Amino acid sequence: MGNKKQIYDRGMVVAGLVIFVIITTFPFWYNHGKASPVPEPELTDRAKAARECVEPKSVMRAKHMQLLNVWRNTVVRNGKRVYVNSKGKSFDMSLSNTCLDCHFNKAEFCDQCHNYASVKTYCWDCHIDNPKEIK
Repeated sequence: MGNKKQIYDRGMVVAGLVIFVIITTFPFWYNHGKASPVPEPELTDRAKAARECVEPKSVMRAKHMQLLNVWRNTVVRNGKRVYVNSKGKSFDMSLSNTCLDCHFNKAEFCDQCHNYASVKTYCWDCHIDNPKEIK
C-alpha cells in the first residue's frame, strides 16, 4: 500500500504563488515609467563663456573620474602638473584650481549627477568643495 500524498488545497497553493509573484515584482511595476529627469548641472558664467572643458563634453561625462585619477597619480607620483588635452591646450592638473574654477558649486554641479547615478565619490575626502570665492 503506497502512501501517496496529494495536494488537496490547490487553490491555496496557487493563491500563495500569485501573492509571492506580486510581492517580488512590486518594485518593478510600481516604478514603471517614473524615472527621474536627467539633471541639468548649473555652469558658471566663466564656463559658459569658455564653451569647452578640459576635454569634450562626451568624454567628461563618461570618463571624468578616470581623468581625475590620472591627474592625481601624475601630480603626486611624477610631480608633473600640466595636462595637455586632445586639442593641444594646456591645463593645470588641479581639481580645486581647474575644475572648480568653472564648476564652483558642488551641490549644483557635481552632486546633481552623482545623486542621479547613485555614485559616491571620494574627492571631497581631501578637497574642500568651494575653495574660492564665487566670481
